[in-house]
Amino acid sequence: MLYLICGKIAAGKSTFAKQLSEQSGTVLISEDFWLASLYSGQIASLEDYARCSGLLRTAMAPHIVGLLQAGVSVVLDFPSNTLATRAWARELIEQAGVAHELHYLDVADELCKARLHARNASGDHPFETTEAQFDLFSRYFVAPQESEGFHVIRHQIKN
Repeated sequence: MLYLICGKIAAGKSTFAKQLSEQSGTVLISEDFWLASLYSGQIASLEDYARCSGLLRTAMAPHIVGLLQAGVSVVLDFPSNTLATRAWARELIEQAGVAHELHYLDVADELCKARLHARNASGDHPFETTEAQFDLFSRYFVAPQESEGFHVIRHQIKN
């Protein structure tokens, strides 16, 4: 089983991913962890993120498919926030021949920004994101569409 997560910055994707990964036989693969480990200090813009994320996705894809084919469930804490990122996930699903769930965390921008401020203040997250960066990334966000053919589970979060 491949678990995918969609939601804006600070919607709670990583927290939700961690909860999903607590199931037996399930591993968590976190984009933020790998980006911070491999590209520390190199991600200062949307373009930097897109470049580094693309490289990471290319490198990780065979490993993810291998885990899935070995019967390990994978929680992919990579944002499935655009048509392109979901197309990449669709390729993983098809190559591995596994079932999937796409969890859509539907959270209002105001709540995401409040969470973002709290996250930045805590210093616990590998990346500090400004409101301007939130707004920029949010412009590229596309909620999952039925026409994409994913099994979408929508979580409307109010607090």
